[in-house]
Amino acid sequence: MALSPQWLDELKSRITLSTLIQRTVKLQRAGREWKACCPFHSENTPSFYVNDQKGFYHCFGCQQHGGAIDWMMEQHGLPFMDAVKELASEAGMEVPAPDPRAAQRAEQRATLHDVMAAAQDWFVAQLASPAGQQARAYLERRGLNEHTIRRFGFGWAPDDKQAIKKALEKFDERLLIEAGLLIEVEDKVPYSRFRGRVMLPIQDARERVIAFGGRILADREGVAKYLNSPDTPLFDKGRTLYNLHRAAAASRKTERVIVAEGYMDVIALAAAGIEDAVAPMGTALTEQQIELLWRMADKPVLCFDGDKAGTRAAMRAAERALPLLRPGHSLRVVQLPTGLDPDDLIKRDGRKGMDKVLEEPKSLLDLVWEHERDASPLASPEDKAGLKARLIEHTEAIQHPDIRSLYRRELLERYGAFAYPPREFQKRGDFQKSGFRGNRPFDRNAPQRTPPDVAQRLRKATTGAFRDMLTAAVLNGLARHPGEIHRHADALLGLSRGDAKLAHAVNFLLDHAQELEASANSPISGQDNLPPAPDNTRFSFLMEGHDPDEAREDLAEAVALLVERPALEAAIAEATRRFDTDPEGAFAEQQRLRKRKLEIDSRLGQMARKRAASEALDKDDVAASETTAAEQETD
Repeated sequence: MALSPQWLDELKSRITLSTLIQRTVKLQRAGREWKACCPFHSENTPSFYVNDQKGFYHCFGCQQHGGAIDWMMEQHGLPFMDAVKELASEAGMEVPAPDPRAAQRAEQRATLHDVMAAAQDWFVAQLASPAGQQARAYLERRGLNEHTIRRFGFGWAPDDKQAIKKALEKFDERLLIEAGLLIEVEDKVPYSRFRGRVMLPIQDARERVIAFGGRILADREGVAKYLNSPDTPLFDKGRTLYNLHRAAAASRKTERVIVAEGYMDVIALAAAGIEDAVAPMGTALTEQQIELLWRMADKPVLCFDGDKAGTRAAMRAAERALPLLRPGHSLRVVQLPTGLDPDDLIKRDGRKGMDKVLEEPKSLLDLVWEHERDASPLASPEDKAGLKARLIEHTEAIQHPDIRSLYRRELLERYGAFAYPPREFQKRGDFQKSGFRGNRPFDRNAPQRTPPDVAQRLRKATTGAFRDMLTAAVLNGLARHPGEIHRHADALLGLSRGDAKLAHAVNFLLDHAQELEASANSPISGQDNLPPAPDNTRFSFLMEGHDPDEAREDLAEAVALLVERPALEAAIAEATRRFDTDPEGAFAEQQRLRKRKLEIDSRLGQMARKRAASEALDKDDVAASETTAAEQETD
């Protein structure tokens, strides 16, 4: 069976060598590489290195060297084709079926590289010819010097449907069509795909031309500004990054890779001395491109224009990356000032201005939060619920369980602080304006008639006994009804700030919500992280066999009361502190706060009475049932 070089290159590009080797050898990070004690000979100090960017392993001790296929053959004892089939299955590729004409087709496809190289030479010659005068003027207006034009291989495609066919007549017409240089239409003569455009070669990791991109000189309605080659046996736009062969070498020095929106942005960055930049092929980043980026840097930096389109592009990249996130690997994002692209910013502020922007990237989590927070105003409860739902939807896309849990926790904390900021209680002046005077007219000179035990009762109200009992009940209630944990996560996270013990319990519930739900209320390891449930509990959500809908309603109300109580206690404490200097104002505020405290106590009492009534009804039902049974026996 003949396998084309292109097919084998594609197979190798889809395999991360370090991941493959780590299945049997323990690797350690060593800068941009991995190291280990060599699996091919005995040694005590590591001399075996794996380089994902270059796709090979090498031992400096025994000189063993190879790639993914070699590894499968050497370590697993597989014949060449079996090793290929194993890797192809992992990479989601089909091994070409045996075909007597396979060798001939492989040979024809190999010549596509010759076709693309010849086309590149012709485009470059056209740019230098009198016919390329307008194109040269355009490049000059863009600020590109001779060195940059030559380095990146700029060319010119004349506005002639048959020009390239004539120029490359030594090649079969079918090869020009297969290479994407000619467009074939039924009942028409094939014609040039690129006409009247400045041309740029797109190269693979081995610096071979595999495709082209072309830009028109002046924007025209109905005409695409940029045009890329179609997918061909050499070119898959979803698996290719422009400038990869140059950026890979630069990123090994900077330990960074920048992703710009288009190839003109990459060229502008390179002209300013920023060499470690790549760009997708006019589409949103794909999963395969993200994996390519992670081979160069653990946290690639996305650099997008400062407009709405740039924001949308950043979010599309984020949505593609979230399911792929793994420990140590993510994306970072910088967004340029409004209305500027890299070329504009460099012209305005120079290399230093661009460096400053690149030095302050935001995290992927920051991007998701800021985008959703600013998507629409939070003018109603429905708006707030919508924001929370969108945030949770993003976290659900993350496949890695630990990262998913951490993202959910952080986003819900931000949501809680943003959607429900701490309420400010009325100040003394507010009561004066409303005419409220407590239990007597306001008169600083009048004798004080404040009850003597007020200060003592206020201080007593700030003790944590009530809160501890309610907190224990709520935490255990959530453990019994784990489906409610994430519904109340934002409230609990806000409540646990500054309370290490409570934060520990809340984190336990968030991290083990799925396990608790799957266990159907049976104990799971670590449940001793929660405080003991209160004795003689008054809450339906801690009772066996209680109506689940009613229990969830009571649990939601208990959470709300628990969240309100600290703010109430803080306000009472503040009133207590002001009592000596402002007795009238403190007393007025104390009256209002005590009223709300009584309302909370009353509601908790109602919950207790409801439980007692429920238990009484259950007992009556049992008694009635026993009486009926006895009567039946008598009959």
